[in-house]
Amino acid sequence: MAWYPGARKMELQPESDSQPAIRPTQFIMHSIAAPWTKERTFEYWRDSTNLESHFGQSYDGSIAQYIGTETRADANYLANRRSDGTGAVSIETASNNDHSDPWTDAQVEGLISLGVWLHKQHGIPLRICRTASDPGFGYHRLHSDWAVSGTNCPGNARVAQFKNVIFPAIVARANGQPAPTTPTAPVEEDPMADMTKEDIAHATLYWLNEAMEETPASAGTHPLAGVVASLNAKFKANRALINGIPEKAKLTPAQIAAAFTNGVLKADVNVNVSTPPKAV
Repeated sequence: MAWYPGARKMELQPESDSQPAIRPTQFIMHSIAAPWTKERTFEYWRDSTNLESHFGQSYDGSIAQYIGTETRADANYLANRRSDGTGAVSIETASNNDHSDPWTDAQVEGLISLGVWLHKQHGIPLRICRTASDPGFGYHRLHSDWAVSGTNCPGNARVAQFKNVIFPAIVARANGQPAPTTPTAPVEEDPMADMTKEDIAHATLYWLNEAMEETPASAGTHPLAGVVASLNAKFKANRALINGIPEKAKLTPAQIAAAFTNGVLKADVNVNVSTPPKAV
């Protein structure tokens, strides 16, 4: 089994000796949704669950390794269940409680250095994983097969850092080229950049239903009840009746927020749905 010389060795037992071997072909970055040190993460894996990651990272960028990189760790679900014996190396990194904050400069530097070592040690190719089994680098939410029930980990700020800073720097350093170690300002992703009109329609309906369900019974009928009933009826009766947004219209997050804030979403709201609904 391989141990990263830049990490503090904190070996998990019996997992380190009892779990099957893997051939590492991927490196997947996680946020643990807690502001934990690498020591606290070790304690959690040891005492509170039968899951674990290969590495843990504190906010100060320091890294601990819990299992050798050629032994299976279970933080990546099906990424460590492949029949050909390949697997993914994982790192859990300190974050705020909803993993929405960016990685610190020190964390970014630590992830870059570890990524370069994994490329040199195991030959992990310098590309972003194109599928759940494709060798390369990724972040936990990139492919659904990497999480039991799907995940939002890491948040948008860290995904942007991965794409714009961390992965490009890993590639540059692995090729002997200089690269910035920290971002001047992380580039935020637009959370709705890839949303289609049908996504917006079904997300709207989902949010309205959620709002109604959170209303105490003592409050009586929710004021949005009529809107929801009307939209539900339209979806069930005939998708062709739900139209109105021009084909090339692009709603921004600010426009969606304004629609809710200003009460624009009335019972006669129109959205164009031309394909079967997606799960929200």
